[in-house]
Amino acid sequence: MASSVTPKTLKARLNKANEEPLYGLFLLSFFPTLAEIAGHAGYDFVVVDMEHGHGGISEALPCLQALAATQTPAILRLLESFAAWAKKALDLGPQDIVFPVINNPELAKKAVSYCRYLPNGVRGVAHPVVRASKYGIDDVKYISSNAICYSILYMLEWMRKRKHRIVESVEAVKNIKEIATVEGVDCVMMGPFDLSVSMGWLRDPVNEKVKEVMRVAEKAVLKSDSETYLAGCAMPNDGPDELKRRGYNLVCGGADVGLFRSAAVDDVKRFKMN
Repeated sequence: MASSVTPKTLKARLNKANEEPLYGLFLLSFFPTLAEIAGHAGYDFVVVDMEHGHGGISEALPCLQALAATQTPAILRLLESFAAWAKKALDLGPQDIVFPVINNPELAKKAVSYCRYLPNGVRGVAHPVVRASKYGIDDVKYISSNAICYSILYMLEWMRKRKHRIVESVEAVKNIKEIATVEGVDCVMMGPFDLSVSMGWLRDPVNEKVKEVMRVAEKAVLKSDSETYLAGCAMPNDGPDELKRRGYNLVCGGADVGLFRSAAVDDVKRFKMN
C-alpha cells in the first residue's frame, strides 16, 4: 500500500475561542532547503509567496515537497487573482492559497469560482494526474471530496481547506465586511504595507492613522455574519498576546530573505568590530 507524509492541517488547529494564533513565515527565496529548515524550526505554516518572490509554479513545487516532508502546512500566495493561476496552484496541492488584491465582494466571488468545479465554478479537471490527488493514487477520495464543492481548496487528506483573501487597500477596508461574508471565503488576511501605501504612508505602516484603519478592518471581519478567520502580518511591537486580543488566528512574522539579511548583517558587524 502506498504511503506518504501528510502535513498537519491548519483547519484542525484554527479555533477562535481556544487556540493561540498560529505563527508562520513568508518564503520568498523559493529555496527548498530554507523551506525545510522553516518546517523543522517549528513554524505552524509557511506561505510560499509567488506575488513578491521570484519563483513560479515550477519553483514552488520543491518547496511544497520540502514542507510536506516536515509535516508543515504550505500556503501558496498567487501572483495575481486569475483563474489560470488558481488552477495551477490548486493542482499543485498546497493546503491553502491566497488571492492578492481582493477589494470588493465581486472579486471575492470570482476568486471562489476559480477554485470550484462546474457547475459551481470554472476550475478545470485533471484529478488523475495532479499532485493534489497524489497523482491519482487517492483519486477516489479526491473526487468524492471535491464533487460536493463545500469549499475552495482541499487538504491533502481531503478535509476542507481554508482559502485566504488579502485586504490591501482603502477600498477593500470599506468593503471588508461584505468580502468576509462571501460564501467560500474562509479567511481574510490583512496587508498592512499595501494599506499604508494606499493611504499615502509608504514608509510608515505603523503610522497611527494606518493602525486606526487596520483596527476598523479587523473588527469588521470579526463582527461579520460568518465564521471567517482573521490573518495578518506582525508589525513591530505586535506580540502574540496583543494579536490574540485583537482576534488574529494566523500571523506571519517575517520572510526568509529578511531573516537571512538581518542575520548576515549582524554577523558581518560582529566580525568587523573585533
